Amino acid sequence: MGVLEAFGVGLAAQASLLLAGIVVCWITVPRRVVGVLAGFGAGAMIAAISFDLIVEAEGLANWELGLVMLGGAAVFLLGDRVVERRFGEGGEGGAMGIVVGSVVDGVPESVILGIQLATGIPLSLSFVAAVFVSNIPQALAPSADLASAGWGPGRLGRLWLAVIVACAVAAALGYVVADLSSDVTGSGMAALAAGGLLAMLTNSLVPFAYERGGALAGVATVVGFCVSLVGS
Repeated sequence: MGVLEAFGVGLAAQASLLLAGIVVCWITVPRRVVGVLAGFGAGAMIAAISFDLIVEAEGLANWELGLVMLGGAAVFLLGDRVVERRFGEGGEGGAMGIVVGSVVDGVPESVILGIQLATGIPLSLSFVAAVFVSNIPQALAPSADLASAGWGPGRLGRLWLAVIVACAVAAALGYVVADLSSDVTGSGMAALAAGGLLAMLTNSLVPFAYERGGALAGVATVVGFCVSLVGS
């Protein structure tokens, strides 16, 4: 039952990726609004890295934290390179780079949720809600560009469904591993996600936000940071 619960929590926490990812097929989101939403998402992610992921990784020594974060950046860069070869650097490629960032963020995040369930740490509903809400601009921004490039609801739905299922499976695996060993913590996964997100922010999401939102993207980033800070 515990494994199924972890799978369900991982699925529910990331479900907004699918909802936001396909709504752009029926609702036209202006380019500037897409940029502002991307900026808001970037600010929320910076706050999440600073006040959630780094705190979760406090069990690591500083050198270990830095090393694992570099590993997270490497994972993102590898995924981003695969995307560039398939879709090119701009347009679809730029949007898919943000999707890769969603995977690098969501999978370790889900592993942490599974570990918390297995170790009896009370699950924070506010944290799950924050993940759910912060995923909306993270999915909406790239999906708007992909829809403009000709992606239909079926293709977009399969893309985001694959991301969500991967996160749910990661939560279940986190539960299983932590249930088998009492020494398992989420520190390494938190550091991995932090490094991958920082790399994605610099290479993909922030340039994406500024290109589409202009100066308003910077203001939206600050707003997203402050909202996430208040929520935490």
